[in-house]
Amino acid sequence: MQGLTWDPELIKRYNINGPRYTSYPTALLLAEPFDHDLVKQALAATNDRLSLYIHLPFCHKLCYYCGCNKVITRHQDKADTYLDALELELQYYQPLIAHRGVGALHLGGGTPTFLTEEQLTRLMLMIEQHLSLDVHAGHEISIEIDPRSCSLDKLTHLRKLGFNRVSYGIQDLDANVQIAINRVQEESMLDAIIKHSKELGFNSINLDLIYGLPLQTPETFAYTLKKTIAWAPDRISLFSYAHLPSRFPSQRKIKDDTMPTADTKLSLLQLGIEEFSEAGYQCIGMDHFALPTDELAQMQREGKLQRNFQGYTTHGSNALLGLGSSSISQINGVIWQNEKELNKYYGCIEQQQLPVVKGVSLTHDDTIRADLIAEIICHFSLDTVAFAKKWNIDFESYFADSLARLKPFINDSLVERTATHIFVTEAGRLLVRSICSTFDIYLQQGQQSYSKVI
Repeated sequence: MQGLTWDPELIKRYNINGPRYTSYPTALLLAEPFDHDLVKQALAATNDRLSLYIHLPFCHKLCYYCGCNKVITRHQDKADTYLDALELELQYYQPLIAHRGVGALHLGGGTPTFLTEEQLTRLMLMIEQHLSLDVHAGHEISIEIDPRSCSLDKLTHLRKLGFNRVSYGIQDLDANVQIAINRVQEESMLDAIIKHSKELGFNSINLDLIYGLPLQTPETFAYTLKKTIAWAPDRISLFSYAHLPSRFPSQRKIKDDTMPTADTKLSLLQLGIEEFSEAGYQCIGMDHFALPTDELAQMQREGKLQRNFQGYTTHGSNALLGLGSSSISQINGVIWQNEKELNKYYGCIEQQQLPVVKGVSLTHDDTIRADLIAEIICHFSLDTVAFAKKWNIDFESYFADSLARLKPFINDSLVERTATHIFVTEAGRLLVRSICSTFDIYLQQGQQSYSKVI
């Protein structure tokens, strides 16, 4: 993203409340009740391999900024109870997906490394047994890690279990910021675990940073950025902190007068993009960066990058099965979500039924718009002629209202339009979520449920 034009007025104009477009329609549009037969039909429809996401909700400590579905506890045995339920859920799905198989696994949370080495071993054996996942067959086996909950021995154990990709929550290295968000982690600990990750030969190491946190300044954040570059991870995620205390009670512990201004937050983002670009990272889009040699960057250059509920990915955009409380699946045009509350999730399992609580089956129009949005957000361009032929539509008439909403972006040189293509310019990439929103039928009905795009 070198040569990016920073225009505060344009950014202010187009910094709307909008989705991250990890799906279309978005998760906020999932409705209940939802017919479980639609889930079974979606799973039976094709033989494509599935990407598997497992949500592990437990955390030892509360991070004030976090909006994830989580359970704060010191009782390790709660993970055993959860694994009992998860195994039953795996057994329920086994006959439904036996013909498809699993080609990738991602553990998220919460804090997956809340689990002990023994519990992690049990989980992996369950997956291998019930879903026939061969962790040594070259599939992507990844896990999100809170460095505070992962000793070097546990990291070694994860590698032996077959994990080949790791993602560490760094967020910010400044001591005052860490105290303000209740996530204090020593830099020496991070040095050690990242070094050990490289020694163990993980295929990809990702570091998560957040801009817009309380007490952050460009001066303090610059150190975090430089240290991140010195660690030389394969991927970097630079997320915008969405301060929504009305939705996430833990965020009410963050004092309003410690929050950076909108201008400061933008400066933090600009600094991050400039530093990572200068260090040779390819800007994948929005908030992801990768070394040119990383698979994510390679797939984008080849036009094969995808996007799902885990963000940018190389697979699983329409073949993602989520297990555990609150997890979301998207398979063959059907999106569904499990019960969020742990007790309700357990209740479904005890009643020997899928813990699916809500969902949506995409209409034909949804499918067309989902394809268009994914193409733009992953590749910043759209061959409108090929797209129209693919879906057997007249592009101009079908998207007449959307193209009218797109005109201001064209007038402000954020988008270029030719007879055959739509291109997002370098200046427009920062606002790609806003650009995609012009094709979002549902967003026109209201934006306030979403955070700002920047």
